[in-house]
Amino acid sequence: MFIATLIAAETLDGETIEMAGRHLVGRGCGPGSPVWIDEGKAADISFRSVPEEARAVLEGTFPGVDVVVQPAAGREKKLLVADMDSTMITVECIDELADYAGIKARIAAVTEAAMRGELDFAAALDARVALLKGLEEAVIDRCLAERVTIMAGAKALVRTMRARGAEAILVSGGFTRFAEPVAREIGFTRAIANVLELASGALTGTVAKPIVDSSTKERTLIEARDRLGLAAHETLAVGDGANDLAMIKLAGLGVAYHAKPVVAAAAGARIDRNDLTALLYAQGIARCDWVE
Repeated sequence: MFIATLIAAETLDGETIEMAGRHLVGRGCGPGSPVWIDEGKAADISFRSVPEEARAVLEGTFPGVDVVVQPAAGREKKLLVADMDSTMITVECIDELADYAGIKARIAAVTEAAMRGELDFAAALDARVALLKGLEEAVIDRCLAERVTIMAGAKALVRTMRARGAEAILVSGGFTRFAEPVAREIGFTRAIANVLELASGALTGTVAKPIVDSSTKERTLIEARDRLGLAAHETLAVGDGANDLAMIKLAGLGVAYHAKPVVAAAAGARIDRNDLTALLYAQGIARCDWVE
């Protein structure tokens, strides 16, 4: 059996749920009766047959509603591997650092292209960091305090999963000086990110090697999964950029979160309208059981 979870950014009504059921009938999926997770916000419809058919007919069909389609068995996950920039926080840290150097537009354009998968990630990172050479180290802490905001729903997602026995790892192509405090604030088990190199109180324009990239994210998921003795379906990965694709494809539930088109097209699920608490609803966890 499979489950289609409908999650509304505002209000989920009975008419929308009924229409979703009719769409599933039309594809021969044989849906059961819907079950509320939280009335007016999220509901499950169980069905049989091919999940790709259900996803194709439901995803993007209802304004203001995200749909996650997955097997019913094992929907609650025991491992979360998450991206940071534009996923667990609302900004791209390197772009914000660049703003203090007066070159945000120049660097942000490269960041956007890299996240769309149009540039080699490592080369693009080296090129952007080189432009920050000479920026005072103190600007990092200023940027963290002034610009970095935790994404809505991030704390509830991570803290709830950890309270229920899951491990949560933040893996970022960004920098440890941001990832480590962000991970502590949200409640991650640990953080993995790139190290900005410094000399005489300023950025040298280089990043310590090896660079944390797509392969690092994929390897982190595999190693944590194996260490914990988990099956693939017990894992969850979430991100927004092309360097997240490998881990998203590998996870039992791989989620594109407000993602670039190349990621949204390849992920097993996409969240475009809701915040990160949608991933708790996708696991069948009602709001009354969230830890915030």
